[in-house]
Amino acid sequence: MTRLTILCVDDQREVLAALRKDLTLFEEICDLIECESAAEAEELVEKIAAGQGLLFLIICDHIMPGENGIDFIARLDSEGRLGHTKKVLLTGLADQTDTIRAINEAHIDHYLEKPWESEGINRTVRKLLTAFIKEEGLDPEDYAGMLA
Repeated sequence: MTRLTILCVDDQREVLAALRKDLTLFEEICDLIECESAAEAEELVEKIAAGQGLLFLIICDHIMPGENGIDFIARLDSEGRLGHTKKVLLTGLADQTDTIRAINEAHIDHYLEKPWESEGINRTVRKLLTAFIKEEGLDPEDYAGMLA
């Protein structure tokens, strides 16, 4: 079985802790990595790619110091560095213009509003995992019980 990676990006440690808590059931098949900025996340994306790992999912906050989440995801996506990686924008402050940019430029797969519900985020991750497994041609039996 190929281990997958979920990368959580948010400048607030308490948000990262809440994400880790809500995503613990995926630790059986995924490494959960947290970082507090787009710059730190970009370094991790490079390390994962260099190690031939599979970055399954980025859950990224929108409003962060430095580069915001939409700009970060859009840039990596336009550079072709994300492949089939699924992208979730996590925010409580996006307006309609931000949301449109997230969809059209960053090609996000899902939008989650803060605060989120544990059950909702797990359902979303299961759906995205199922799509990712199909797109990557991985054996679904290896991830049984985690798929939607």
